[in-house]
Amino acid sequence: MVVGIIGAGASGMAAAISAAENPNVQVRLYERQARVGKKLMATGNGRCNLSNCKMGVEFYHGEDPSFVEEALNQVDVLTLRAWFYDLGLHMVADDNKIYPFSDQANSVVDVLRLALVKENITLLAGAEVTKIRQEKDGFVINDTDFCDRLIIACGGLAGTKLGGSMWGYKLLSKLGHKSTRLRPSLVQLKCDWPGVTALKGVRCQCNITIQRDGECFARSGGELQFTEYGLSGPVVFRVSRDVCHGSGNWTAVLDLMPRILSDEFTQLLEKRRERKLPMDELFTGILHNRLGRVLTKAAGVTGSNTEMLTDHEIQELIKTVKHFEINLTEPMGMDHAQVTAGGVLTADFDPNTMESCLIPGLYACGEVLDIDGDCGGYNLHWAWASGIMAGRNAGKE
Repeated sequence: MVVGIIGAGASGMAAAISAAENPNVQVRLYERQARVGKKLMATGNGRCNLSNCKMGVEFYHGEDPSFVEEALNQVDVLTLRAWFYDLGLHMVADDNKIYPFSDQANSVVDVLRLALVKENITLLAGAEVTKIRQEKDGFVINDTDFCDRLIIACGGLAGTKLGGSMWGYKLLSKLGHKSTRLRPSLVQLKCDWPGVTALKGVRCQCNITIQRDGECFARSGGELQFTEYGLSGPVVFRVSRDVCHGSGNWTAVLDLMPRILSDEFTQLLEKRRERKLPMDELFTGILHNRLGRVLTKAAGVTGSNTEMLTDHEIQELIKTVKHFEINLTEPMGMDHAQVTAGGVLTADFDPNTMESCLIPGLYACGEVLDIDGDCGGYNLHWAWASGIMAGRNAGKE
């Protein structure tokens, strides 16, 4: 029996390794790029956050997030760690996030690449699949290769510079499957505040509230990074899904000193006033220098020395730092997104096996399906879990 797998990303490699557990199965793994796992190499800023100790359906999205439940049951965190350990990967947990012990994504790609070196796995890199034809007893790929069962593991549209494409959606569409609307997730947000350019590269801890027409849309806390066009960093990625989609005024409200209460903040600034510092040194030792100066200016403080601060100005500074509003305009595009929100309808697949309900012998896994997770290793866990399930079920005789 031959199992064809299209796409050698996270879910596709997991599917190939799992299908090949049956020695009587021949696996043909097609990858249109010259190397496997290119997108995987860039995940987690090159660290590869491959799962999370805190796992559950509540961390996933789509028209039917409960579709992931069986995958999380069959391939839970302990099972996945054991699977990777058997492949030779050592891992470590950091704030519930699971990383390779080496802290390098290439360690993950390397153990997967080595696991693909088996007599019953044929890796076809640089081989783009442009055509699939369903036949009575299987599938014909590019008019030349026959497989009894087929797994679509092409990934999503996000990260187009790293290989994201419409490939999988189009192939499944030609086989009768429909998709939901695609949009970027885990993505940076643009804003119209001109002062952001002066803060390019500045990082800080903050709490963020996304508002739509003054109503809370999402909240998060963590590291924020300013860019020349807007806001980035994990705290933004966590709340970026569907922000600026649809009508309304979208605003990010930042608490840039989340661990200090207003009364304590007042006392801190009063002490700064007593020290008679140059005004541009008001937040020195507290916030990034550039950020402190920008916030001082934004609060309307104009004096040259902190001894000139009025009580009213101190309250304006506190309001500015703990309730800084930035108007959002749009998310960055798919080429900057880490994950695709939307995808092929999960209603047409069996959550217990990842097999199509429309076409027997056809499977799909990973980002091509209408499932996306929160920031923190959830998307990769879904890729591994769904890929392992698809591979094992497609490889059954």
